[in-house]
Amino acid sequence: MASPNEIRKGRVIVYQGTPHLVLEMMHRTQGRQAGFVQTTLRNLQSGSTTTTKFRSTDNVEFMHTTTTKLEYSYIDGDGYHFMDTETYEDTVFGEETLADDKQYLVEGNVYDVLFIDGQAIKLELPAAVEATVIDAPEGIRGDTASNVQKPVKIDSGLTVQVPLFIKQGEKIKVSTADGSYLGRVTAS
Repeated sequence: MASPNEIRKGRVIVYQGTPHLVLEMMHRTQGRQAGFVQTTLRNLQSGSTTTTKFRSTDNVEFMHTTTTKLEYSYIDGDGYHFMDTETYEDTVFGEETLADDKQYLVEGNVYDVLFIDGQAIKLELPAAVEATVIDAPEGIRGDTASNVQKPVKIDSGLTVQVPLFIKQGEKIKVSTADGSYLGRVTAS
C-alpha cells in the first residue's frame, strides 16, 4: 500500500476493487485541515469516469503496468488481433473492449497497448492515424465554392469528410479525437 501523495497521471490504481486509470490529479489543502488528493479516474472495465478525493491518511494500491507497441493484424470471429513484432505473440481484443476505437484500426499500423499484470486491458490510440481512401466519389464540375467537402470511406470502414481533390487510393491522416481529416500523406 502506498500514500495518495504518490498518485500520478497515467498510473493505474485499485479503487473499489477494480483497476482505474488516473486521468487527472491535484494536491489540495483547505486552511488548517489536512491535505488531500483530488483525482479523476477511469474504470478500465466499464469505461466510466469518476472524481474522487483521497485523504493523506488513506492507502492506495498501485498496479504494475506496461505499455507495449503492437501491430494491428486482422479481425476474425475471435476478435481484433494485434501482434508483437519482436516475439510474434498474438493479443486479441474483443469488440466490447475496443468500443469506438475500432473505427481507427488500420492493418499494419502500430498501436500502444496497456498491460496490467500481463493482461491486455486497453488500446491507446495515437493522435492521428494514416489510412488509405478506398471509396471516393468524383468531385462535381462547378462545385468550387470555398471549403466544399465530400464523404470518403477509408480502409477501416470509417467515413470522413475531405476536400474535393482527394481521390481513391490516396493516403490521408485522420484525427482519432473526432474523426476529422487532417491532411494528405505524401510519399517520401
